[in-house]
Amino acid sequence: MTLHTLAAADAVPLQWREWPCAPARGTVLVVHGLGEHIGRYHRLAARLNACGWRVVGHDQRGHGSSGGARGDLPRADAMLDDLSRVIDAVRIPSGGPLLLLGHSLGGLIASRFVAEGLAAHPAPWWRKVDALVLSSPALDPGMNGAKKLLLAVFGRLAPHLAVNNGLKPAWISRDASVVRAYLDDPLVHDRVTPALVRCIVDAGEQVRRLAPAWNARTLLLYAGSDRCVAPAGSAAFAAAAPANLTAREFPSLFHEIFNEPERDEVFAALQSWLDALTAA
Repeated sequence: MTLHTLAAADAVPLQWREWPCAPARGTVLVVHGLGEHIGRYHRLAARLNACGWRVVGHDQRGHGSSGGARGDLPRADAMLDDLSRVIDAVRIPSGGPLLLLGHSLGGLIASRFVAEGLAAHPAPWWRKVDALVLSSPALDPGMNGAKKLLLAVFGRLAPHLAVNNGLKPAWISRDASVVRAYLDDPLVHDRVTPALVRCIVDAGEQVRRLAPAWNARTLLLYAGSDRCVAPAGSAAFAAAAPANLTAREFPSLFHEIFNEPERDEVFAALQSWLDALTAA
């Protein structure tokens, strides 16, 4: 594993990692979730390496070892623009397909990034990728009426005020060792601002709305017993999307499906889909 740093459009430093593999079938770019960092994906990267895939990923702004206020966004498309710069840095010409694998918030960012390609005139940050994998994506954060009201109020009065994200570590996995490591990780934080929450809500609504026109080869794997995001968001997206999306729900699993006791079953589903993708 090697570490690299690149600069975002506003000069915020973004750290990214590479788990090389030679020869490689292609590149999987992992986009991590809220409050965590790409270093937590070392086990998944090792398994993908063993299957012949080069793996890369960055600490999103406001997370891990990258710069930026914790859990905040200066503008709605900041993480999307950051992702485009990472793609430009890691893409290897003639190096096989480039896939995005996004978990939770990362799944939302990755899917919103791909969705931009459906626009008549995509934003300058949009880049074409070859396929998309979504792991418990935050397509619906599961906000009730009271939370939506608070978002409306604080989004106007204090959009960059960092508060606790309200997510309990015990919700991420039924594996106690995973929860303990998460709690002991100094790079994990629980901060979020109204600006970031507004981005999550708006992007999720847009991706779900565009589901019938979806044109990217996509694998959607999600936890049916998720309390960090609403599984209904993934179910609605899967129901509306065309046949180029493959979806599978794991009814008893918690949020981090690749860190659950049944992780082998989840990875087998991913590996099978990747094998079919490269065979095609």
